[in-house]
Amino acid sequence: MSVQASTSAAKARVLQQHDDDIVIVSAVRSAITKGRKGGFKDTKPELILSHVLRAAYENVSLDPKLIDDIAVGNVLPPGGGATPARMAALHAGIPVETSINTVNRQCSSGLTAITQIANEIKAGQIEIGIGAGVESMTNGYGAGAMASISDEVLSNPDAEDCLLPMGITSENVAASYNISRATQDAFAARSFQKAAAAQKAGKFKDEILPIKAKWVDPKTEEEKEVLVDSDDGIRAGVTQESLGKLKPAFKKDGSTHAGNASQVSDGAAAVLLTKRSTAKRLGLPIRGKFVTSAVIGVPPKIMGVGPAYAIPKALGLLGLSLEDIDFYEINEAFASQAVMSVQHLGIGEEKVNINGGAIAIGHPLGCTGARQVATGLSIAKQTGGRVFVTSMCIGSGMGMAAVFVSEH
Repeated sequence: MSVQASTSAAKARVLQQHDDDIVIVSAVRSAITKGRKGGFKDTKPELILSHVLRAAYENVSLDPKLIDDIAVGNVLPPGGGATPARMAALHAGIPVETSINTVNRQCSSGLTAITQIANEIKAGQIEIGIGAGVESMTNGYGAGAMASISDEVLSNPDAEDCLLPMGITSENVAASYNISRATQDAFAARSFQKAAAAQKAGKFKDEILPIKAKWVDPKTEEEKEVLVDSDDGIRAGVTQESLGKLKPAFKKDGSTHAGNASQVSDGAAAVLLTKRSTAKRLGLPIRGKFVTSAVIGVPPKIMGVGPAYAIPKALGLLGLSLEDIDFYEINEAFASQAVMSVQHLGIGEEKVNINGGAIAIGHPLGCTGARQVATGLSIAKQTGGRVFVTSMCIGSGMGMAAVFVSEH
């Protein structure tokens, strides 16, 4: 059997439908808004989370009493945000009997939450659950310094590298893999251009839950109610040339700047999962299925290369080839690391972040892993793609990837 035949057979297996498949019946996200400036700057994360949790079950007319467990990806709040997440679920009309936890695996927290719920269903521990993610970088970013770390622990070079500013790790990737400023700016400009075109064409509307939010005008201090229904960090007209005028943000002679790095953002997303047999029994729509995920460690000083190694690991679990994947959602923490991942894997850029990525849309840390699933399902419906991969690098030196199948 040829390699191509075997990979095609693997894809055929992934596309098969079985009653014990872990399926997605609902995936919804808020708009992603600019930290400290955008539509959610005066909204607490637990309220954004409450909105998407409620929409996740109401959109498919599911009785919330049937939700067994919820996992929420969340990175910045003190204490892990566990109590506010519980409060958000209760406010969303989910009964006290439904359990909840938060999980922090940095930028992959939302995807980790989805994986946790999928594995609980697969193990027979629960029947229905929600994997979600939320972040208000307005409220959490820079809110407190990291606790003092043991000098003995810091004597390990890799451990010490975990404390490197993310922007410096971007510069390290650019230097290590010879990714020029021009290449980074060109990639970032395309992200903005794709996202602006997608927004103008209404391609994000199906995945975004419009939310009414209180917003204080910074000039007049007048409080008003606004409808937050679109990503407000997307800018039209961005070019490689316009990005080329921006000053480096982390090193005087560096190549990473505000225009080729992900935006500081606020937002939430939620994905409702169950077994195919349960969805059939309850008459719930099936939008797709979770197939598998994988996490891998990489050197902390070049943490951004994570997707380049996590994606093959996830595909290897299923015997899939890179060519078997119809499109990829690879988080754009920085253009340097996204370019490195695409180049290292040899993926055609036309299959990556079709509607733009985090450079244009934003990257609310705990939310992104769940946001990518909502976006991926929308792209599948728009393009006819079936099998897609979501992936991201992870602060402190890791990468995560997951395989999904759309059933639109």
